[in-house]
Amino acid sequence: MHTVFTQSPIGVIEIVGNSEGVSSILFKDDDSLAISENIPKELNDVVTQLQEYFEGKRSTFNVKIAPKGTDFQKRVWNELLNIPFGKTLNYQQIANKLGDPKVIRAAASANGKNPISIIIPCHRVIGSDGSLTGYAGGLHRKKWLLEHENPWQQQSLF
Repeated sequence: MHTVFTQSPIGVIEIVGNSEGVSSILFKDDDSLAISENIPKELNDVVTQLQEYFEGKRSTFNVKIAPKGTDFQKRVWNELLNIPFGKTLNYQQIANKLGDPKVIRAAASANGKNPISIIIPCHRVIGSDGSLTGYAGGLHRKKWLLEHENPWQQQSLF
């Protein structure tokens, strides 16, 4: 496993992965972390694609991912991958897409445990009333990401 730290407009991001894929992309609130100067070849594509995303040059990702979780969590995360850039769904819509409206709480929990931020776009899931709800990276980052992906539509929500 390789770990790198890269800077983004909304803080330091820790990326973990190997030749099998990216297993983790998480925001870190520790400003003392040193940004990685040497990026292992296994993580080069993901670092480049994240930079392009933050620069507004990329709306989809083409990297291997290898998140670790339960079968149900992986089903939820796979469903999140279907949310288009610049769009949002609410937790009830995710549960419905999974085939059981009653799994809304479990789907919300799995969403919150997503280990691969941005690429698996858990930030695109909002409350049924259109409000921002929890985000492991912090609501300020979720707001930034939504505005970054759809600056015109999202501004009216806040």
